[in-house]
Amino acid sequence: VPVGLESYAVKHLNKGKVYISKSSPQSVVNAYSSQFQADFSQFIKSRSQELVPGGRMVLSFLGRKSVDPTTEDGCYQWELLAEALMSLVKEGLIEEDKVASFNAPYYAPCAEELKVEILKEGSFIIDRLEAFEVDWDGGAVADTHNEQGKMMVGERVAKTIRAVVESMLESHFRLGQDTMDVLFIKFAEIVGNHLSKTRTKYINFVISLVRKASHINLEAQPTDVFLF
Repeated sequence: VPVGLESYAVKHLNKGKVYISKSSPQSVVNAYSSQFQADFSQFIKSRSQELVPGGRMVLSFLGRKSVDPTTEDGCYQWELLAEALMSLVKEGLIEEDKVASFNAPYYAPCAEELKVEILKEGSFIIDRLEAFEVDWDGGAVADTHNEQGKMMVGERVAKTIRAVVESMLESHFRLGQDTMDVLFIKFAEIVGNHLSKTRTKYINFVISLVRKASHINLEAQPTDVFLF
């Protein structure tokens, strides 16, 4: 979680949201960006100490196409989760202050941010950088325009997200199993309605990095991102 957005922070800067949103103040966006720069640079530096010159490392993780961190492909699953959490606030099942103090330990970078940090750290050459679009439900549900389709795609995405975030939510909100079930039923409904109107995609980056050696051309850096 970015510095200044921890749950114990005196002032909650991102009320009603759990990640970067179009309504988040610029200070929240800056905090996430700065935390990513520090963490990813440290990660690259640490890995460089484990590889021999010419050794290769392949990374795969979620990102975004746009330089704007508030675009749907980078953050919208968290926007919908915040909506589900706020619906529980309205029902008195969780405290609004608990939502205000929760910020996801996550960041979806764009290709430009990745290149900048890799070049700045200086240990690796970017051999190849590709971006792939992935359906939220893995493309399993063909028709999301009827009620059954909306329910199926919503439940499939909700199960995937729940597998990732349930332990974090449980630790922060102290939710019982029944309340957690209610949360993800609501989240599934919200996701199903969203995907019946637009097929938002995840952006998955795959990056091949080569540990620098003295004989390697250090200017051989790619300029394009290939999107499939």
